[in-house]
Amino acid sequence: MSVLVRIPSPLRRVTGGKSTAEVNATTVSACLEDLEKQFPGIKERLCDSKGQIQHFVNIYVNGEDVRFLQDLNTPLKSGDEVSIVPAIAGGC
Repeated sequence: MSVLVRIPSPLRRVTGGKSTAEVNATTVSACLEDLEKQFPGIKERLCDSKGQIQHFVNIYVNGEDVRFLQDLNTPLKSGDEVSIVPAIAGGC
């Protein structure tokens, strides 16, 4: 089962510049584990010490925020698209 993961610019230094990755996973949690195997150190930038998604990171499955689905237990199927979107702050 292949799931496409879109990697944001701030994390591309961990992925060697790659903007996408393919993972084999049936849940968002398994997706993050597969990403960690491919790109060591990426998970610590996405999850806190308890393994939960950092409050400043948003993860979407096919455009739906996983926090409004089943969070890390959100199921994935072949062909799904996962987008990682870090929060951006600043301005006047």
